[in-house]
Amino acid sequence: MSRIVIEGAHVATLDPARREFTGHVVAEGNRLVAAGPGPAPAYDDARVVDGRGCLVTPGFVNTHQHLYQWVTRGLAADATLFEWLTTLYPVWARITPETVYVAARAALAQLALTGCTTVADHHYVFPGGDLLAAEIQAASEIGLRFHPARGSMDRGQKDGGLPPDSVVEDRDTILTATEDAIDRWHDPSSDAMLQIVVAPCSPFSVSGELMRESAELARRRGVRLHTHLAETTDETSWCRETYGCTPLEYADQLGWTGPDVWFAHGIHFDDAEIKHLGGTGTGVAHCPSSNARLGAGIARTADLRAAGSPVGLGVDGAASNESGSLVEELRHALLFARARGGPQALTVRDTLEMATLDGARILGRSDDIGSLEPGKLADLALWDLTGLPHAGIPDPVVALTLSTPPPLALLLTNGRPVVEHAVLQTADPAALATDVARTQAGLLL
Repeated sequence: MSRIVIEGAHVATLDPARREFTGHVVAEGNRLVAAGPGPAPAYDDARVVDGRGCLVTPGFVNTHQHLYQWVTRGLAADATLFEWLTTLYPVWARITPETVYVAARAALAQLALTGCTTVADHHYVFPGGDLLAAEIQAASEIGLRFHPARGSMDRGQKDGGLPPDSVVEDRDTILTATEDAIDRWHDPSSDAMLQIVVAPCSPFSVSGELMRESAELARRRGVRLHTHLAETTDETSWCRETYGCTPLEYADQLGWTGPDVWFAHGIHFDDAEIKHLGGTGTGVAHCPSSNARLGAGIARTADLRAAGSPVGLGVDGAASNESGSLVEELRHALLFARARGGPQALTVRDTLEMATLDGARILGRSDDIGSLEPGKLADLALWDLTGLPHAGIPDPVVALTLSTPPPLALLLTNGRPVVEHAVLQTADPAALATDVARTQAGLLL
């Protein structure tokens, strides 16, 4: 069994006591076995990593992504959400398994290089081919823990929805394919690298029947539920005109609240809705960069967390957040919350919790990931703070969250080195870039 010892680093454990210290972290195989101040116990066969000048955190959890969009970045750069979607849907209608594989490998590589060890991806465009298998293969090769959300759309333009009819499926096909994905891939074990999520796309692209039946399917099979909700004021207006209620009221009527549910974005909730989300333990994936890029607004993250709702971080689709960097979302989440609610609205350590503990809770993995504690999985990030951008900042967590994103000295997922000395170990980034450029050129012909 491989053993890795990190010595001399500042360790932010995120354990129940929120201990921080200068000391050590020890991983054996895919589990953590020690974390404490001072030197580690002596081992005869350990790989020892010098962590002086570095910060160790739990690996980050990305609670919302669209990996396939990596090959459609830079389009509709000045558009609103609905304008952006109507521009890009015809392009996405041409994706193939090869497209998704190339895009997912590149996007996952970028996530790994920015501290992410667990990824929830929402794939909802299925024009043909085994697209879910393509991204699952990509995640296995890059080496990240993966929660693919089998998305769906059954309300095309002919039924009053937004997406072209060519990218929607009928309800029976969707439900059968979703249950087949659970049968084929879902691993319920505590050290799972792959778990399936049930994820109809959004109220304006999915029928109420599909929303309700998807919730029933997920709960019958013991998996989690995810969808977009309350992202724009246009969505709220559309739901009021179509259903006579807000997006959250509509979702709640269909069984879409509870501790097994999380919504992407969740920007436009009122006080009563935030209280309801907190009381039911319903989660929110906060995507500050994408929300700003599309001008959608700023989620009330501090209010949601105070109400009891877990709020994780997400990079969202690479076509609405071209950097695809999870570590950048910490800084943006912090700054946007303070722009909305003042300097006390969110602390640097609150933001770190969102990237780790809250994300783990949203995915139902709190017992496995999200903190550095003996017995938990060996998913961690070692951030190098010795360079010019971070020199002289006395608090390492402040350096991580408020300064330039630091390079990774080491990223472990399931005890396996995925990044070392800021270099991806599981793929060649130059080759990934070449594949992306070729694939995008083909899509845009």
